[in-house]
Amino acid sequence: MPTSNEQRLRRGAIAAAVVAAAAAIPAAEASSHREAPLIAADPAVDNTDVYAFTSPDKPDTVTLVANWFGLQEPNGGPNFYPWATDARYDLNIDADGDAVPDKTFRFTFSTDDRRGKNTFLYNNGPVTSINDDNLLFRQNYSLELMEPGKSTTLVRNGRAAPSNTGAASFPDFAAIRDQATVKIPGGGQVYVGPSEDSFFLDLRVFDLLYGGNLKEVNQDTLMGYNVNTIAIQVPKTMLALKGDPKRNPVIGVWSDTERRTLRLDPGKATPQGPFVQVSRLGNPLVNEVVSSAAIKDAFNGLEPVGDASVQALLDRVNDPELARLIQAIYGIPAPKTPRADLVEIFLTGITTKAGGPIKADLNSQLNNADVDPKRFAPSEMLRLNMSTPVAKNPNRLGVLGGDLQGFPNGRRLTDDVVDIEIQAVVGAAQTGKLVPALAKGDRVNANDVRFGDRFPYVGLPSNRAVNSR
Repeated sequence: MPTSNEQRLRRGAIAAAVVAAAAAIPAAEASSHREAPLIAADPAVDNTDVYAFTSPDKPDTVTLVANWFGLQEPNGGPNFYPWATDARYDLNIDADGDAVPDKTFRFTFSTDDRRGKNTFLYNNGPVTSINDDNLLFRQNYSLELMEPGKSTTLVRNGRAAPSNTGAASFPDFAAIRDQATVKIPGGGQVYVGPSEDSFFLDLRVFDLLYGGNLKEVNQDTLMGYNVNTIAIQVPKTMLALKGDPKRNPVIGVWSDTERRTLRLDPGKATPQGPFVQVSRLGNPLVNEVVSSAAIKDAFNGLEPVGDASVQALLDRVNDPELARLIQAIYGIPAPKTPRADLVEIFLTGITTKAGGPIKADLNSQLNNADVDPKRFAPSEMLRLNMSTPVAKNPNRLGVLGGDLQGFPNGRRLTDDVVDIEIQAVVGAAQTGKLVPALAKGDRVNANDVRFGDRFPYVGLPSNRAVNSR
C-alpha cells in the first residue's frame, strides 16, 4: 500500500475526470492500448482493459479480469511476451467510496530462463504440461492481498502460463491453461497467462469518426491479437465493505502497474529506486482523446483519490468535444451542457444521492449502507453492484439496452462498450432511448473468439498470424 505521504505526492496533478469524457468516446487506442507516450514504449506494463462481473456460474463470487501488453502478434518470437519482473501488477478495490484502495491484489513475477548458451528457442519440443522439460522459458508469480496495515500471501511461486508459441509447441493449450489456474485461500481461484484480446471494436474512429459517413465499420481491429491476463475469482464477502455484500454491494475496481527505474548498461538492465505508478485503468476508453498529449503520462501516474481536482478537465467532461464533433460531422445535435449525466456515470456512479439527472440507484458506493457520505470522493473507477442478478440473456448494450448487469454497472466480456459509450455521449442516458442514427455503432458487436462458460472465461490465446486472417 502507498504511504500517506506517497498518496499526497500523487494527488492533485491531473484529474481522472478525464475518464468521464474519454470513457464516453469511441475507442481511440483499443480501450487503453498504447494511449500515452511513455507507456507506448513500455508495453509489458501497459494496462489495456479491466472487467468486473458477478460470475455467471458461481453467483456468490465476482470475477475480475485485467489485461496488459496489448497488440501481441502471436508469432512474435523468440522472446514473445513476458511479464516484467521489476513491476507490481495491481487490482484495486474501493468499497467505501473514498477513492483509496481497501484491498489490493498484487502480482509480482520472477523468471526461470533455462535457455542459457544452448538455444534461442522458447521451448525445444512439444509442451504437454506446464512443467514439461521442453519448456525452457518459465515465469512464476506471487500474489499478495494488501489491506491497510497488513499483507497476506495468497499464492507463492504460482506458475504463469507461457506464451502460446504455436500448434506444434503447444498441441493442447487449454490443458496448459487449466494447469495454470490455481485455488486461493478463502474459496477463490486465479489464472495468470495469455489470452485472446477480449476487446472488440473497429478502430477507424480517427478517420473523421469512421470515415465521416459510418462506412468505415464492421472490421474488428483486434482480431487475432493476444494480451497478458490476470483473472481472479473471489467470494463477494471478500470484496464488500465490512464483508457484507447485502448491506454494501457496490465496489469500485481499477488496475495499475508500478515499475522501478531501469539503469541501462551494455547488455544489461538493472532495476533501481522506488516503485512508481506508470499505468492505470478503470473504465474503458480512458486517457485517449480528451486529454492532450502533454497530460496523458501524468494521468497514468495519478491515483483515483485526486481525480476531481482539475477544473480544466472537469470542464471537458461537462462539454465533451466528441459530442460537438458528432454534431459537426453527422448533424446529430449535441446534448445541452453541463453534462451531469456523464459525471454521474463515470465519476460518482449512478445514484439519486449525487443529485444527478439519472433517477436510479445502481452502482455508486453512496448506495452502500455503511458508507460515510462525507468521505465519498468522486473518482474514475469501474463500479459494480454485486447484488444485480446475473442476466439470463445478456444484452450487449448493457444498462442502455435494459440489462442492468451490463456496463457501466461493471463490465462483462461481452459488453459492447464502444457502442454503449457512443450512445452515452449523444445523450441516451438522459432520454432513456438510443439515438437511431447511431444505433448500429461500429457494427463489431461481438468478439471473434467465443468466451468460456467457466473461469477464467477469456478466450484461448491465438497462435495464428494476424496477417493470415
